[in-house]
Amino acid sequence: MAERRYAWRGHDRQGQKVKGEINAKGKDEVRLHLREQRIRCTHIQRQFNMPPWLQLQTQARLRPTSIMRMTRQLATLLQSGVPLLQAFFILERGESNPPLKALIRDLHMQIEGGISLNQALRQHAPFDALYCNLVAVGEVTGMLDVMLERLALHLEKATALRATLRTALIYPCAVLVIACAVLTLILVFVVPAFESIFASFGAELPWLTRVVISLSGWVQQYGGAVIMLTIGTGWWVRRQIRLRDAWRHQLHQLVLRTPIAGPLIRHACTARWTRTLATLFAAGVPLTEALESVQGVTGNLLFQTATQTIQTQLMQGKSLSHALETTKGLFPPMVVQMCAIGEESGALEHLLAKTAEHYEREVESTVARLSTLLEPFIMVVLGLLIGGLVMALYLPIFQLGQVV
Repeated sequence: MAERRYAWRGHDRQGQKVKGEINAKGKDEVRLHLREQRIRCTHIQRQFNMPPWLQLQTQARLRPTSIMRMTRQLATLLQSGVPLLQAFFILERGESNPPLKALIRDLHMQIEGGISLNQALRQHAPFDALYCNLVAVGEVTGMLDVMLERLALHLEKATALRATLRTALIYPCAVLVIACAVLTLILVFVVPAFESIFASFGAELPWLTRVVISLSGWVQQYGGAVIMLTIGTGWWVRRQIRLRDAWRHQLHQLVLRTPIAGPLIRHACTARWTRTLATLFAAGVPLTEALESVQGVTGNLLFQTATQTIQTQLMQGKSLSHALETTKGLFPPMVVQMCAIGEESGALEHLLAKTAEHYEREVESTVARLSTLLEPFIMVVLGLLIGGLVMALYLPIFQLGQVV
């Protein structure tokens, strides 16, 4: 029989609580080994290590909303006085999402094996440095329920902001994809049928009809190759952007300079940055250590580089507002002013949270305005394209009717 890993808890000869892990062929062998060490065993739990491929598959299928929901439920249970292990047991029994259920079960087993919650969380990709650091602070200070409540609020705000940005992109992209598909079907199947009819007329076709017929022939001949080339080029460029920091830096810089999307993304990154820093600073994390967790929260390389520069300047003794001024206009002037007021008044975390709320509202209002303006614009463009195709196809028939 192969050896397995077991976690145990018990009392030593002085009556002190002790715990640990041991490799054995069964629980009886664990009890025998502990008895030889004069340890009275009270609990034995087999450790199940999730296979790497299964852990990656589980983490890939976990959405941020699932982590947010788990955090909110765990905070509620702890605030109600439920012990941590029992809280995980309740979460596991009530969870219907298999990937999240497996994650909760794994965390439950690790904590039952004797390690702390933040150490167990650090072994799973869905939990970033911000999450683990706040949980560690909560465990040290005895305020785990409070920290989980702040984490749940932070994740809810971040999820709402992400959903707002996704809403702004999904509608125009979906309409454009459907429009391209419809136009391609018309050019490939409808126009050739009309072309055979026009050939029987024996008359010169209008220039618009000739353009549409030429475009149809080009799509039929080269359309497949163009689509494959576009997909291949997109895959290669995306891979290069992932591998090359210089390319990713240029892309993020270009996105921030885009006339309409640039200010929207800048405000979204600013909201995430200030919200995360406010959450960490309010939890008692030192400012320089908090900036370590804030670096990658925006998803923009320019903000990440600027955060590293700000952290370096803070270590040199400069204030946060002064360090923000040296980021070459990356952060809006309002952020600098609010940080300066917060440092002078001693309410930095409160003003950072207010700044985050302001820019979150800015993002929501901008998305609402864009949605209102984009809908008629897209309808006009689609009307012109479809109307132009219909006119090109029926114009020769109208001309033939006039001649007859």
